[in-house]
Amino acid sequence: MSRFFKLTLGFIVLIGAAALLNGCQHKPASGLISVKLQTDWYPQPEHGGFYMALLKGYYKDAGLDVQILPGSPYITGEQLVSVGSVQFAMGSSDRMIEAVAGGQPLLAVGATMQHDPQAVMVHAESPVHNFADLNGHAISVRPPATWFEYIVKRFGLKDVREVPATYSVANFIKDPEYIQQIFVTSEPFYVKKAGIPLRTLLISETGYDPYRVFFTSRDYAKSHPDVVAKFVLASIRGWHDYLQDPKSANDLIRKLNPAMDPELMQFSYEALRDGHFIDGSAPAGTIGAQLGQFDPQRWAAMSRQLTELKLVDKPIDPSTVYTMKFLSK
Repeated sequence: MSRFFKLTLGFIVLIGAAALLNGCQHKPASGLISVKLQTDWYPQPEHGGFYMALLKGYYKDAGLDVQILPGSPYITGEQLVSVGSVQFAMGSSDRMIEAVAGGQPLLAVGATMQHDPQAVMVHAESPVHNFADLNGHAISVRPPATWFEYIVKRFGLKDVREVPATYSVANFIKDPEYIQQIFVTSEPFYVKKAGIPLRTLLISETGYDPYRVFFTSRDYAKSHPDVVAKFVLASIRGWHDYLQDPKSANDLIRKLNPAMDPELMQFSYEALRDGHFIDGSAPAGTIGAQLGQFDPQRWAAMSRQLTELKLVDKPIDPSTVYTMKFLSK
């Protein structure tokens, strides 16, 4: 599945994808600057804009030789960027704030998604119709799950149990009382294909609304601002094109990750597009206006929420966690 493959299959995919990427892109053309992007999971439509920028030559035109590295449940982008193993990685604004508060020298430079597609999935006949109804139930959660701590406090949940994620929808299909964390761009596809009616509750609708971001280290941004600027703008251009027509990028993603179901990829793309997760709720006639962009008020709100949850030891200035200077030409 897009985000919750069985782990053994995932390792096979990771090895195959890495081999193909190494063969295609480890040898930079003369004069190009080598850059590595660590993704947050195996190749999937949620990474489509980066692959589109690669395919269309936007990185090369900017003087960059970009290598896109597949993620896995055991790869932490924050650590790899912090030690300089890669120049860029994917993450989320809440994790960025926690990481920087913990001493990691990271800097978010663009938004991959304006809103996070994480949600809670329940059966259609479930008595759970909102987050307050989760009291008395168990939820399959993938750690780290800051959102879970938020909803427990926000809705005063005194009797809600967190159980480990299984990276599968098998338990959900078998058990009509099962509740699990999902991406609305992924797991519902398999459940619907199995003929199981479902409902989803978007976590972003609770007021906990992190960005999905791509980031670098503060040192790299300071010492190579031109590279960062070129990477950011080429990536945003790739995301714009991906939203218009994903076919070529999805074809490449499937080559890198043969486990991807073409129907799932179409489902994921349509969910990303129709839910405006990537481009936000831009007014009519301004397609792509919010691609990659940040709103300082949202960063400040997220910082306050994490402080109130006591997930950071002391308040930090959120403007030290992100920058907008690379988001315009």
